[in-house]
Amino acid sequence: MNFFSSILSSLIALCYRFLGSYTAAIILFTALTKVILFPIALWTHRNGIKMVELTPELNGLKIRHFGDQDTIAEETQALYKRRGYHPLLSTVPLFIQLALLVGVIGAVRSMLAGTDSVLSRLPSAEGGAFLLVPVLAGLAALALGFAQNHLNPLQREQPPASQWGTNGFSIAISLALGAFVPTGVGIYWIFSNLFTVPQQLVLNAVLPPGRYVDYGALKKSKAELAAINGLSAGVSREDRQREKADYKRFFSVANKHLVFYSEGSGFYKYFSRLIGYLLEHSNLTIHYITSDPKDQIFGIAEKEGRIRPYYIGEKRLITLMMKMDADIVVMTMPDIENYHIKRSYVRQDVEYIYMLHGCTSVHMAMREKALDHYDTVFCPGPYQAEEVRYAEKLHGLPPKNVLDTGYGLIEDLVDAYGEMGEQAAEQPQILIAPSYQADNIMDSCIDELLGQLLGKGYRVIVRPHPQYIRRTPQKIEAFARRYQEQIREKLFEFQTDFAAPDTVYRSDIVITDWSSISCEFSFTTLRPTLYINTPMKVTNPHYTDYPMTPLDITLRKRLGVELELTETGSVESVIREMLENREQYRERILRTREDVMPQFGHSAEIGGKYIISQLMKRKGRV
Repeated sequence: MNFFSSILSSLIALCYRFLGSYTAAIILFTALTKVILFPIALWTHRNGIKMVELTPELNGLKIRHFGDQDTIAEETQALYKRRGYHPLLSTVPLFIQLALLVGVIGAVRSMLAGTDSVLSRLPSAEGGAFLLVPVLAGLAALALGFAQNHLNPLQREQPPASQWGTNGFSIAISLALGAFVPTGVGIYWIFSNLFTVPQQLVLNAVLPPGRYVDYGALKKSKAELAAINGLSAGVSREDRQREKADYKRFFSVANKHLVFYSEGSGFYKYFSRLIGYLLEHSNLTIHYITSDPKDQIFGIAEKEGRIRPYYIGEKRLITLMMKMDADIVVMTMPDIENYHIKRSYVRQDVEYIYMLHGCTSVHMAMREKALDHYDTVFCPGPYQAEEVRYAEKLHGLPPKNVLDTGYGLIEDLVDAYGEMGEQAAEQPQILIAPSYQADNIMDSCIDELLGQLLGKGYRVIVRPHPQYIRRTPQKIEAFARRYQEQIREKLFEFQTDFAAPDTVYRSDIVITDWSSISCEFSFTTLRPTLYINTPMKVTNPHYTDYPMTPLDITLRKRLGVELELTETGSVESVIREMLENREQYRERILRTREDVMPQFGHSAEIGGKYIISQLMKRKGRV
C-alpha cells in the first residue's frame, strides 16, 4: 500500500504543479483515476452484461427446479462454467475502490504535509461549514444511485428493494467518509461518485447492453418466475394453517397406493366416474390432493370415508410432489417435469397417469412435450392415442402405457342429459359461446351475429367464456352498455353466471369459434354446432410436424358447419338449414362420436381395471 500511495502521491503532486490549487488538483486527480482505470471498468461492465445476458437462462433454471435449491445451485455453476462467467469479478471494483481510497488518503496527506490547508481537516472535528462535505458526499452517492438504477445494465435489472439496498449502503459509506476522513479525501469521494455517471454513459456507448442481451426473453422469464413466486398469494391465514396440517397429515400416511391431484374444484368432474368405479370394485383408499380450499371433494369425502382429501396450495405442492411416496398418481395437469412440478425425487417407481380432459388433439392443443414425462396416458379415443405414439417416435421416448378409455365427462353429461328429458320450446334456442383467445367472437363479429339473429324468432343467449369475463371486464361492461336496451327488452339474454348447465344443453344450436364447448354440446345432445373461423387457437406451433390433421380441425365439419368471418352475413340462413335437418345432423354426430370415442360408456371400467391391475402387480391384492 505504501508503494501504491507513493504512485498516487506523485500523480496528485503533478496535478498540483500543473494547476496550483489543491482543490482543483484533487478534482483533476479524480478524473485521471477514472481514465486510467477505464479498462478495469470496461471489464467489469462486460461481466455485468454477461450476467444480464444469462439471467433468462438462470430464471429458467429456477422455474424448472423451483424449490430444489441443490439442483439450482449445481445447474447455475454448470451454466457459469459453460458460458465463461465469473461471479467474483463483480467484487473487483469494490476492492480496487477500497485500495484506491486508502492510497488517496495517503496521497492527500502527502500533498498537504507542512501546510495549513482546510483540506487536511476532519469535518467531524471541525463542525460548522465543514459538515457540508459529508452532506455533499451523501447527495453525490444518491445522484449516482439514481443514475445507476437506469444506466448500469446489471443494477437496472435488480428489483427496487435490491437497488436501494445497494444505494443505501453507498450513501451511508459516503456520509461516514465525508465526516471522518480529511476534507480533501471527501472532495475526491464526491467527484468520484459524480464522474462515475459520465463514465457509465461512455461504457454503454462502447459496449451497448442491447447488443448482447435479449430483453424480450429477459422480460418473459422474469414474468414467469414472478408468477411461480406468487403462487398461493392471497391465501388466508386460516387456509395456510390448514394447508400445513394437511401436508403433515398426507406424509404421516404410509403405503399410499393411489393419489389424485386436482388443480381446482372444477376438475373433479373428470375423475368422478373413475373414482366411483374404484370405490365400488376395490377396497382402495383414495388420497385426493386439491389446490382449491373450497373444492367440492371435501363435501364428497364427508359421505365417502375412503376418500381422504388434502388442501395443498400451488406453492407447497411443488415440494409435496418432489416427496411423493405413492404407487400411482393420477393428474390432469400436463408438463410434469418440464416446469416447476416434478416427478418424485423420493421414489423412482411412481407411476404417473395423465387423464386427457378434452376431445381435442394432443399435438396442437398442448405444449410440445407436454406428456413426455408421464408413464401412462388415458385417451378419449384412438386419435389421441395415435398422436401420443407419434410423439414418442418424434422425441425418441420409450413407449408409454396408452389406453383408449373413452371420455368419462361426456358419458356423465349424456346420462344427465337423458335425465333432463325433452321439453318443448316455443322458440329455437341459439347459444353464442365464444372462447377466450385473442380475436374470438366477442372481439370480431358479435355485432354481425346479433344483427342476423335478433328479431328472427329465436331465443338468443350470449354467454362469454369465464376467462374472457375475468380478463376483460371493460369489454364486458362496454358490450352490456351497447346492448342495454335490447337486453332490457329481452330481445336476447346476456349471461355471465355459469351455475345452470341447462343453458347449454337446452340449446338447439351452439355458435362458437374454437371453444371445446362444441364437443361437449354436440356429443351430448347430438345437435350441431355452428363454427366461426376466427384465428385458430394453437398451443404448439410445431403441430405440423405430425402427419395427422388435428381433431380440432376435422371435427368442425363433422359436428356442424364452418363459416369464415366474411360469411357471417349468411348465419341466419345456415341456422335455418341446420334446424330443418336436425335428424341428419343427429345421425352424423352419433356416427362421429362412435368413431372418435369407440369405448364410449366404458371409461371408468377400462381406467379402473388398469389401475387395480397395476396396483395388484406391485403389492398383491388391494
